[in-house]
Amino acid sequence: MNEYLVILYYHYTKLNELETFRDIHQEFCDRHNLLGRIYVASEGINGTLSGLKDDVLAYMEYLKNDQRFEEIVFKVDEADKHAFKKMHVRVKNELVNLSLETDINPKKLTGEYVEARDFYLRMQDPHTIVLDARNDYEHQIGHFRGAIRPNIRNFRELPDWIKENESLLKDKKILTYCTGGIRCEKLSGWLKAEGYNDVGQLKGGIITYGKDEVAQGQLWDGQCYVFDERLKVNINRVESVVVGRDHFDGTPCERQINCANPECNKQILVSQENEDKYLGGCSIECSRHPRNRYVALHKLTSKEIEKRIKY
Repeated sequence: MNEYLVILYYHYTKLNELETFRDIHQEFCDRHNLLGRIYVASEGINGTLSGLKDDVLAYMEYLKNDQRFEEIVFKVDEADKHAFKKMHVRVKNELVNLSLETDINPKKLTGEYVEARDFYLRMQDPHTIVLDARNDYEHQIGHFRGAIRPNIRNFRELPDWIKENESLLKDKKILTYCTGGIRCEKLSGWLKAEGYNDVGQLKGGIITYGKDEVAQGQLWDGQCYVFDERLKVNINRVESVVVGRDHFDGTPCERQINCANPECNKQILVSQENEDKYLGGCSIECSRHPRNRYVALHKLTSKEIEKRIKY
């Protein structure tokens, strides 16, 4: 029986006295044994946390009782344990970092909200471009079929990538999507500010799409990367397609790790066998790195290291 809940949420609203808000919020979460990450900024709140059902429900009610958050929407999953190890509430300049010279206020400018069932239909229009607003390591484990994969490692790189690849989007109908919806709020607004007129965003993000009784996650291949200890969740309830490929041998794989070189930390898909074979590194340089975490964890000798590295 699943006794825990994991929630994902955000809400754009004006917040003042951020440090005081943070401290009060942290105290409430600690008192209710909640774990997770919450970011607050003058433009609103963005969070994900886990806890026993009664404690999470109390938190949701606590937020909704604040007039500033009465319209907040929570994405809720059941779980058999906590999805985080710690709890922190932090003040940030932006809820999501798009690093624009002129910031976008989603309350004033954003793309059309597209419900899951309509998103499913619109994706099949040959004149529509589906743009993944997430990072490369999120895309590699799962994505909408036929979606454009920007070659970026951070969200803030996306505007420059779009400018460099304008020909892909020009005069097209554009649909954007991300995990919970928050990144698309600003991205779709920025696209409209840049002169793209027909811009829609998946309302509620991938997580909501997977729960919709009409869409049922269809046309989603692979799994959805999430920012907690679960690492990934199922989306497509009609068929299962593995799109991830092992970093080394290209075989189907959905097992994700961080490169064992702490200075690299690249997220890769790799089987347990290949992680062991290549000492958790994504390259020979990372396998041989003097601070390789895999080597330290398994207390490998220099002789054992050389025996394994054959590439």
